Amino acid sequence: MIHRPLATISLLRIEEPGRAAPAPSQPAAAQPTPLLRLGFRPFYLLAALAAAVVPALWLAMLTGKLALQPALPASLWHGHEMIFGFVIAAIVGFLFTAGRLWTGLATPTGAPLAAFALLWTAARIAALTGPYGLFLLLDAAFLLLAAAVFFSLVARSKNWRNLPIALLLGLLGAVNLLFHAAQLGLVRVTPGEALQMAVLPIVAVMSIVAGRVIPAFIGNAVPGSRQRTQPLVERALLPLTALALLLWFGAPGSRWSAAALFALAALHALRLALWRPWAAWGRPILSVLPLAYAWIPLGLALLGGASLGVLPTSMGIHALGAGAMGTLILGMMSRTARGHTGRRLQPGRGEVWAYRLVLCGAVLRVAGPLAGEWAIAVLAAAAFLWSGAFVLILCTLTPWLLAPRLDGKAG
Repeated sequence: MIHRPLATISLLRIEEPGRAAPAPSQPAAAQPTPLLRLGFRPFYLLAALAAAVVPALWLAMLTGKLALQPALPASLWHGHEMIFGFVIAAIVGFLFTAGRLWTGLATPTGAPLAAFALLWTAARIAALTGPYGLFLLLDAAFLLLAAAVFFSLVARSKNWRNLPIALLLGLLGAVNLLFHAAQLGLVRVTPGEALQMAVLPIVAVMSIVAGRVIPAFIGNAVPGSRQRTQPLVERALLPLTALALLLWFGAPGSRWSAAALFALAALHALRLALWRPWAAWGRPILSVLPLAYAWIPLGLALLGGASLGVLPTSMGIHALGAGAMGTLILGMMSRTARGHTGRRLQPGRGEVWAYRLVLCGAVLRVAGPLAGEWAIAVLAAAAFLWSGAFVLILCTLTPWLLAPRLDGKAG
């Protein structure tokens, strides 16, 4: 085992109170409106809004309460908008903020950032209203342009340590194109398979980010907790993720696929244990992050069980989606928005309840396929709890993100 001083865990700096991103070149008076000063501001709001609204609309369509005909069948619309709407908005907002700190180069602000936010919003509206061709164009353009911007930052700064994230973002753009091609009948892959194909690259992005911030956050807040890293584990994660993805789709339902998924789950579980997450217990703004990460090995193990034919695939997908993605995004929104707006890293009551609700909603969503005749009721409860968590976080973050930093610094 290797014990690293926390100061060396600096591949990903997260803004803390009293520290600001590199100041923009223009005078303070000429800075954009606060909402457009850094990527996390508009995109955290948009991601939280999508997370609150999409499950509610989907449930209303599923139960016949809402006669709405989106550009896609309702089930595909729900899956696509949760991944390429909600999750991608949160990732892009995070990367357009952290990218400035990683590279020292400017990320989109002001009018360019507004254009990205409007493009994302237009794609979401087109997903609900059509026509399909317009939805395809707007939706594909947003992710591919965002990937190009982030890749440009990495290349111009020669910050090659973050090249895997740029490549994974580009891969997600390609998978989104594959989804649309499948929906148009241009490829043999089904749209549902394309959506499932997006899950493991997102898990890889989450794994990279979480591996940098969770042990650093715990170590900074709990002196002497001695978080550990194991280089062999770190080096094996991305190759094993790629192998699991290839086997999952190249040899579905095979023992090889199950073995790769179980091995990847064990690797993530070992990595989490090395961080000593129990040191964060009793500190909700810290403990929510390792709890979110714990959904990754659980979800991968459930997918391994699905490959053996003993569990529904949806259980693993939703453990990774509603559980890992939803909880990690909500927890990171809360933590990083506080840091980047100059606030104390002490969550309010609304944030703590949001952490609880998103975790409970994820548990119900994963258990839904086992509920039998109660499945719709369980899904409704899951959607209510999960959406409620993001309503709470939206209400908390909105006044912060519309106002300048409390300490008067840039960002």
